[in-house]
Amino acid sequence: MTESDFVTLVMPFKDKVFRLAKRLLVSNEEAEDATQEILLKLWNNKQRIEDYRNVEAFSMTMTKNFCLDRLKSKQAQNLKIVHSNYQDHNVSLQKQVENNDSIDWVAKIIEELPEQQKIILQLRDIEEYDFEEIAKVLDMNETAIRVALSRARKTIREKLTNTHSYGIK
Repeated sequence: MTESDFVTLVMPFKDKVFRLAKRLLVSNEEAEDATQEILLKLWNNKQRIEDYRNVEAFSMTMTKNFCLDRLKSKQAQNLKIVHSNYQDHNVSLQKQVENNDSIDWVAKIIEELPEQQKIILQLRDIEEYDFEEIAKVLDMNETAIRVALSRARKTIREKLTNTHSYGIK
């Protein structure tokens, strides 16, 4: 496999690898390192890459495993937590503050979810994978994935509702 063949194969899903790594590792720097590591592993095994039916799904599995290993390692204590600021310049400052607050709440709630639910939510709702692809990546059956996704969404919905209705009583 030539370098250009490799780039053509890998570039379409490189950003998905990064986003999954960022969801799990939180830090941009750590996610970039993880993405680079996954791409390097793919490059080093480029002779066998054509043996895989779905290179993207294989890469996402590698990313998940790499990130979970990274979180378990001693280096996990050194991860930086970086918050993104989302701004829409066409809305009022009040609306901007409310939007940022809601985004921060959802991010905090997602971080509190069990690892499996967090990964499933990322793959389904953010990366827009179908259930069959998620089942392959996580080595789970589709029913279990649907149940975990439903529980994750319900938890987010309930915690958001409780948070936003707390001061209204």
